[in-house]
Amino acid sequence: MEYRDYYAILGISRDATLADIKRAYKKSARRYHPDVSKDTDAKEKFIQAKEAYEVLKDPQKRAAYDQLGKDWHSGEHFHVPPNWERNYQFSSEGFSQGDASAFSDFFESLFGDHFDHSAGRHHRARRAHQHFAAKGEDIHAKVQIDIEDSFHGAVRTLTLPSSPLDGTHPQTVNLKIPKGVREGQHMRLGGKGMPGHGGGAAGDLYLEISFRPHPYYRLEQKNLYMALPVTPWEAALGAKIKIPTPTGPIEVTVPANSLSGKILRLRGRGLPGASPGDMLITLNIVQPKVKSEQEKALYRQMQDLMSFNPRDQFGFES
Repeated sequence: MEYRDYYAILGISRDATLADIKRAYKKSARRYHPDVSKDTDAKEKFIQAKEAYEVLKDPQKRAAYDQLGKDWHSGEHFHVPPNWERNYQFSSEGFSQGDASAFSDFFESLFGDHFDHSAGRHHRARRAHQHFAAKGEDIHAKVQIDIEDSFHGAVRTLTLPSSPLDGTHPQTVNLKIPKGVREGQHMRLGGKGMPGHGGGAAGDLYLEISFRPHPYYRLEQKNLYMALPVTPWEAALGAKIKIPTPTGPIEVTVPANSLSGKILRLRGRGLPGASPGDMLITLNIVQPKVKSEQEKALYRQMQDLMSFNPRDQFGFES
């Protein structure tokens, strides 16, 4: 049988990281996928890339494969080392029997499951009627939604920038957003990944949720945060102020003698759920600009009437 250089097949060095291996495989899979590529040998190269990935992504299989040495070259006549199956232990998880039967004699000789231990020989299944069926690759993407979507639930039609098959055609999907979805949460859309081959199932689409910036508030975990501008007289005298929330406007009470930075907590007004979050409102006292002589006179009157010095702690005379 012929030796297969899995590193050369994926175009990577022997010290490649797992991330390098995954990146190289995805590149090869996109290029040679039989449903996309017009190359006459696309199917064979697609299977070769998948076989190389099956070995190199698994630390145990990769370590065993590396023990063969780096002096072999693809196409050279190869014999399985004596007692190969006794020297290494590795599982065959990660591929189906249908996948394994489509791989090369080289792969089966090293990593096949069916050994006749009494004779010490490997019996390969006949492949005269083999049918190669491979599941498509999963897609991982980030998607932005509005904060209001998490409070009410929604169905949104999303257009992903491009299909991972050819990098040019956008993909449109319908996403059902449940109430209470959080930043960073992943949602799975079955069968919306890369198409399978030979009747194999399509991969899945995994979307990581993030929120678009909002002009009024932000979410952290299940709590809703908002900065509320108030006038000096509202902070000093107290006031009832109408504010927007994702579920509609409400009225909040600003206590008298509130200082800038004071936090008002509205329990249960955060993200909905079995244990809903809170809404935390930070007061921000906004000083108006003095424009007219009448306004200046009002401030001078305040200066004369109010014995207030915010720098008393310095110990200096005003």
